[in-house]
Amino acid sequence: MKVGIIGSGGREHALCVSLKKSEKISKIYCIPGNAGTNLIAENIDLNLNDFEIIKNFIVKNNIELVIIGPEKPLVEGLADYLENENINVFGPNKIASQLEGSKTFTKKLCEKYNIPTAKFGIFHNPSNGIDFIKKSKFPIVIKADGLAAGKGVYICENEDQSIQAINEIFGGKFGEAKKILIEEFLKGEEMSFFVISDGKNYKSFGTAQDHKRVFEGDKGKNTGGMGAYSPSRMENKELDKKILEKIINPTLKGLKELKTEFKGFLYAGLMVINNEPYLIEYNVRMGDPECQTILPRLKTDFGKIILACINKKLETINIEWFDQKSLCIVLCSKGYPEKYENNIEIKNLDEMNLDKNEFIFHAGTKNIDKKIYSNGGRVLNFVVKSESFKKNRVRAIELINKLSWNYGFFRKDIGFKVID
Repeated sequence: MKVGIIGSGGREHALCVSLKKSEKISKIYCIPGNAGTNLIAENIDLNLNDFEIIKNFIVKNNIELVIIGPEKPLVEGLADYLENENINVFGPNKIASQLEGSKTFTKKLCEKYNIPTAKFGIFHNPSNGIDFIKKSKFPIVIKADGLAAGKGVYICENEDQSIQAINEIFGGKFGEAKKILIEEFLKGEEMSFFVISDGKNYKSFGTAQDHKRVFEGDKGKNTGGMGAYSPSRMENKELDKKILEKIINPTLKGLKELKTEFKGFLYAGLMVINNEPYLIEYNVRMGDPECQTILPRLKTDFGKIILACINKKLETINIEWFDQKSLCIVLCSKGYPEKYENNIEIKNLDEMNLDKNEFIFHAGTKNIDKKIYSNGGRVLNFVVKSESFKKNRVRAIELINKLSWNYGFFRKDIGFKVID
């Protein structure tokens, strides 16, 4: 079977590597892909905003299945467009994608179906938001309503920071803003919880702990993710049951009542307080870098799982996992998440000797004349799998140091809550 993967990040390279091992997959196209996917698939540089061009390429090359990696094309309705052309798509439709595309959509769903979440208010202009924060207790969380590449969330410690956040969001930092969300700050531990769904049935698909802040000790600005480990240290049977019963099931019920279904990966970003889960946000796709830590732990043929979802037969698949733990460290361009330089050559990558439990997933990279260059804020993902998080981190740092790319930086404390 020929498969097309939409996207160009570390997540898409990890998806590509897992699918490459599947006995069901004969060829993979990555649209547009990166320098890593280029090594194991065929990269096709198409404009992701032009659905017709994407569809024409898929039809012309007899691609039988399309997997959409990033959130933007999902929220904009690429899955709907392709399915209307009788193309098999793994990824939710436009209505279901509002779970990520609009934080206020999700909050209203939480309100209607009694899904545990932080108390919140929705504000349509700066002055109303500022009036509200003047009466609020700090810290407080302020969020852009739409997509913001993982960066539209402000944790504000005082009034000045809050006013700045409100003005930046309404000022267009993350695109046009018609409303913002202001919510209480929940103090607990974050957890990323994944399910995979065929629209009729769903199954759990692993847990992880992301590290969003740019600096060690969870300091500094929010990023798209500086590293992750899997499984989350919070994972236990009692908590898993609560998450499914209190959060996932009512969400899917809410979508059914909107006359739609959810097909693809659903990622619940949770805050866990005294073993009680609260929904912070939904993502309607695999997380990045969580995907890079979860997929190496998957024992079952990934291609068979995706095909079972397409055919609404997920209940026939038994998803099995390796017992080992996995940890990912993201190597970023200096200056990220603010200003950074692109087009800097990355040497020595072909000299990195990795064993079967070590992976380098490309994110912001591109290939020019058989040389690899940086092409984004998050550049490479170093992932190691073993029986110990500590060993994983030590080895990942060794590999980064061996690469010796002087234009990058990384957090040396990924997994600090789970490593003594």
